Amino acid sequence: MPQAAQNPLDSLAGLRGAVDLSALRARAQAPARPQQPAGEDGQDGAQQASGAYRAEVTEANFQEVVELSVQVPVILTMWAQYSPESQRVLGLVEEQVNRQDGAMVLGAVDVEAFPQIMQGMQISAVPAAVAVIKGQPVPLFQGPVEESHLDALFAELLQLAQANGVTGRLGGGVGEPQEAAGEPPLPPLHQEALDAIESGDYATAERAYRKALDEQPADAEAKAGLAQVQLLQRLEGLTAVDATQLRQDAAGAPDDVELQLRLADLDVSGGHVEDAFARVVAFIGSHFGPERETARVRLLELFEVVGSKDPRVASARQALARVLF
Repeated sequence: MPQAAQNPLDSLAGLRGAVDLSALRARAQAPARPQQPAGEDGQDGAQQASGAYRAEVTEANFQEVVELSVQVPVILTMWAQYSPESQRVLGLVEEQVNRQDGAMVLGAVDVEAFPQIMQGMQISAVPAAVAVIKGQPVPLFQGPVEESHLDALFAELLQLAQANGVTGRLGGGVGEPQEAAGEPPLPPLHQEALDAIESGDYATAERAYRKALDEQPADAEAKAGLAQVQLLQRLEGLTAVDATQLRQDAAGAPDDVELQLRLADLDVSGGHVEDAFARVVAFIGSHFGPERETARVRLLELFEVVGSKDPRVASARQALARVLF
């Protein structure tokens, strides 16, 4: 059994101290782009830029910024003075974050000032970004990236956050999630399930969703929530080393339904939705009997996780129909 991989955030767990997140407390109408000219005080644009949902990450405040990830995704974005491209990408990421209006936070990391943060995140070059959801890192990109790619990337990231119960929104103060204006409260069983997910109690969340479905069999939200919780249960405890081994094992055993489905779970959780769907559809198309049905049922569950309105689900449904009929 391979040893568990260390969460790269753990190596930075000692970077604690006072934190000034005042930049996250206000809503800027037009936050400055990082490549703006130097100001009168001699600071460059990236140092001056301070958006509504941006924190300048340092050794002292790293842990406090990461702790926000239990409420909203935190986007740790690495940039440097020597890299104009990294400053451009930082600006694009900040624009994306601000568009979410409190549903996520940008943590800007000056890797020249704080190289140990970059090293701890296992990043070798800028620009680069790593999201953090409930304290767990999710690599986003390393190298140049365009706005069109960020649009899709952030959409998948929000889906992943929702699947993990990270659905807060920063409003008047940091650490104070708020409901959208006029949004009705969740049904009690749904709220019970979400509270359980946030505390990592997936068994309780599953029971709450099942009870909701017993009371209302047509409750689409409960059905989707149940599928998401079951996915989290299947992946619970999976380390980076385990994931690497899983990919190797699945590549070597294309007829093993459990390996193929477990890898599909991993891909969905990591935002590689098309890869996951294609993998399971291909298995269904080349196998028959109980294993084919097992794969079909799991694929339908993954459709629920991603959401029936997602165009990738519609495309995969068409592909499934072609191999079945």
